[in-house]
Amino acid sequence: MGDIIANRGKLFFKVNPSLKFLLTSSLFILYLFVHNLNTMIWASVFFLVLYVFACGLSGKWSFGFVLLTLILSLFSASAMILFGKGNTVIFHYSLIMMTQESLARGIMLGLRTFCFSLIGMVFATTTLPVPFFYSLMQQLKVPVRYAYGCLAAFRMLPVMGEELGHIRQAMRVRGMANQHGVKAFSNKMIRYLLMMLAQSIRRAQRTAIAMEAKRFSMTEARTYYYEIGWSVYDLYFLFILLITVTSGFICSSLFPVTPFTNVLDH
Repeated sequence: MGDIIANRGKLFFKVNPSLKFLLTSSLFILYLFVHNLNTMIWASVFFLVLYVFACGLSGKWSFGFVLLTLILSLFSASAMILFGKGNTVIFHYSLIMMTQESLARGIMLGLRTFCFSLIGMVFATTTLPVPFFYSLMQQLKVPVRYAYGCLAAFRMLPVMGEELGHIRQAMRVRGMANQHGVKAFSNKMIRYLLMMLAQSIRRAQRTAIAMEAKRFSMTEARTYYYEIGWSVYDLYFLFILLITVTSGFICSSLFPVTPFTNVLDH
């Protein structure tokens, strides 16, 4: 992951992870009840700018995530645009009917998907797993067994990826990769699943025994190797989010791009 995250010294990396998690989650709820198309347009613009400046990823990864988000948002909006209902018909051919109302609702849905993805990526690309789980235990009082269990599962993901590569190489050496057909593909998938399942059960059992030996199931107060606290960067983060959200609402009122102030009324 070191080649993906290019700069861990940016401001958002220094913010308390629990505060970042709570504030970004509240934004999902806020924009879920926004039906003003202009607000979502400006919110998407401002959060895209925030993501560009706050993201800790390298340039190609950052651009790749934005491009993928745009594609997913387009797919999310297309069903509503092409098959929605409305009175003002723009295009109609067979089962496809595009109306002015369905176009507005589809764009609204796509922008909401895009905005939600940007907010999630701002959190995900500036939050390291270990401080996040330690903050959950210390600030949000998540039980130790669950937090460390999730952290252990997260640490197993690259191990499972490496193990999958070993299985693929072993099958290639034995000539199984050259077999073609539906039956050969089915047998190959069964072998992959059985071997991965057996290794995962074995690894999970060893991890559970190790965690029990370290008394992760105890309910008494524990000491932590990493102490996650509060800092002035938390206030900076709160202020930046407030400015971003407020700017979206203000610009939607002062500089409306479309006449759709409520897509549900049309």
